[in-house]
Amino acid sequence: MKILRKLNSLPVFWILLSIPAILMVRGYLAGDIIAMDMLHPTGEFSARFMIVAMIITPLSVIFGNRQWIAWMMKRRRSFGLAAFGYGMLHLIFYIIDMEALEPILAEFWAPGIWTGWAALLVFVPLAVTSNNLSMRRLKQSWKHLQRLVYIAALLTLAHWLLIHDGVGGALAHFIPLLLLELLRVIIIYGRRNNGLTQRESL
Repeated sequence: MKILRKLNSLPVFWILLSIPAILMVRGYLAGDIIAMDMLHPTGEFSARFMIVAMIITPLSVIFGNRQWIAWMMKRRRSFGLAAFGYGMLHLIFYIIDMEALEPILAEFWAPGIWTGWAALLVFVPLAVTSNNLSMRRLKQSWKHLQRLVYIAALLTLAHWLLIHDGVGGALAHFIPLLLLELLRVIIIYGRRNNGLTQRESL
């Protein structure tokens, strides 16, 4: 049982989240992979972990109190921080690939580029405040701040669509999130209407 608890601990979970990054950095340092080839996978992992962190709330509304939901809830901030971490790795490989400041500035205002910078900028306060101390100090404001993730998601989607020729990959990742969020809204709206109807009938 102790072994199972250790395997299910947050440190082990963080190691699992880090494995793709470790493999990518190792491949780059070994000379097997160039920086340009790391842009797409690091960006994808950042988007994936962000989406996973975001779908936990609608899943909890849809399925209610389940053990696997509680397990994901405890790791939601880890998913969010992993998204930020892979976003930073994406930025690092981008800077390495561009080699100098001049070409970075030259393409900065291209729609596919500034949306990526903006998404990462929105992620910064979310990552910085993703700790218990910030939750206690910010109180209700913490939840409002964390809702900026929806803006980050829209910017990430725009960045992905504008950078790549095909839309299939971006839509395959973001459509499930959109559907779950819509279902969440429908369920909450239905519950409120039922509650209002019940009160009116009393």
